[in-house]
Amino acid sequence: MGILAAWIVLPLIFATVYEVLSRYLFNAPTIWAYEVGYMATGANFLLGAAFALREKSHIRIDVAYMRFRPRTKALVDILGYTFLMLPFGYWLSYRLGIYAFDALLSGDRSGESAWNPIIWPYRTVFFAGIAMLTLQCTAEWIRALRMYFYGIHDERESADHG
Repeated sequence: MGILAAWIVLPLIFATVYEVLSRYLFNAPTIWAYEVGYMATGANFLLGAAFALREKSHIRIDVAYMRFRPRTKALVDILGYTFLMLPFGYWLSYRLGIYAFDALLSGDRSGESAWNPIIWPYRTVFFAGIAMLTLQCTAEWIRALRMYFYGIHDERESADHG
């Protein structure tokens, strides 16, 4: 999904360049570029979130965390995932799934521009991005449990840091 998220930047670039040229060179703005832009940007971030977590690319306040020993880091991660990320992620995934399905059944439209496209595909991407992030959080939680209880390091971390 991280690769798909990266490729979504191409239609975003195309829509933005086309809109700017249309608007300023030909005085003919589009009715669709704004919505393509916010949907592509949203899809890029949402679908890339799980990949970024897997690659440890999310922003973290490391002032204290980076000084902890691996077992203490694992405990902090376990607590964060157990009490914050996993409950919120599973609840949000469930609600977003319903939100997307309701949009499909009702034929909801965006209401953001004259183009006014159906919105269920974007809401489905929203659901999929959060659901995959939650699944990746579950995998990170399991890694932290393995580290805390068994001292098993993440293979990717030992390869990256020697």
